[in-house]
Amino acid sequence: MKKQRAKKIATWIIVPLMAAIFVFDIFTVALGNRYARRVAVTPEASTPKASDDRIHFLNTANSDCILLESNGRFALIDAGEGDHNPRRKTAYQGYEQRVTDYIKQTCVAPDGKIRLEFVLGTHLHYDHIGCFHAILTDPQIEIGRAYFKPFNAEVMHEYEIEDWKLRELYDQILADLAAKSIPLEQTLPDAPVAFGDFTLQYFNTVTPDELNGQGENASSVGTLVKKGARSAFLAADFTHSCGLDQLYGPQIGQVDLLKAGHHGYFGSSSIAFLKALQPKLIIVPNHQGKVYPNVKWNYTFAAKAPYFGTYDYNGIIASFTDAGEIVLTHDLHAAS
Repeated sequence: MKKQRAKKIATWIIVPLMAAIFVFDIFTVALGNRYARRVAVTPEASTPKASDDRIHFLNTANSDCILLESNGRFALIDAGEGDHNPRRKTAYQGYEQRVTDYIKQTCVAPDGKIRLEFVLGTHLHYDHIGCFHAILTDPQIEIGRAYFKPFNAEVMHEYEIEDWKLRELYDQILADLAAKSIPLEQTLPDAPVAFGDFTLQYFNTVTPDELNGQGENASSVGTLVKKGARSAFLAADFTHSCGLDQLYGPQIGQVDLLKAGHHGYFGSSSIAFLKALQPKLIIVPNHQGKVYPNVKWNYTFAAKAPYFGTYDYNGIIASFTDAGEIVLTHDLHAAS
């Protein structure tokens, strides 16, 4: 009798609670869509020009691949999901062809060569560095230098080393860099650096010892991109759960655009982090429908900012205009 009564009480509590969450989530989506309608995301009409200052958020499903473009110079931050994820037990189709095609169509120097001034792997998870093997070994793509922090087993979970093969992934990248004599820099600059009209500043260049054991996400390098009064923060896999939101949110300060941390999954973009950054626009490298409810609520109620999924638009380009605006357009080149 007591067990049956306990089950009934649990049912009376859980069912109304789940119904309330469902209704609240519908309300959140409706309000988020209303925010999004305030910002036009139009098809890219113009061809790339030497004076463009843009951030390309490629559609690689729920993985990160970001191309910086300024005054005819190009750089790649993360590379998207590759075709050979060691976590997949069966054949998996990643985005190697899409990413390499996009680079070849976009990153054309005045001399006609395909050139990236630098590449940066924010951390060693395959959904961020998986396509680097295809990029680094492509004979048509020239790369000036590469930024990868040293392999740090102390910060990682055991399954990341044993099952996800992060050491093997890192060693493969080092071998690819050496094969093409691409300089490797394992110490990222702490001071702001110029990149065309952009100024770049990196955060978490050295993973604090206090984050040891928190997982490889805690090694993520965040990039603050500025042009004039406008700014964007590319949050890699910054999350509250790994400790990076708390450490760096106040240091980053207010930005106009946020590339959401950890694909909009649980633990990313905490209320405190969003209030510190106060973004007016949020780009999520994922399908909009895969954003976790609690994170979606944070975007809508804490930041009060529209959020856009790269998957939903087949990639998004954020143009920093000379008039001091950030204009969002559809991906110009990537295949559907």
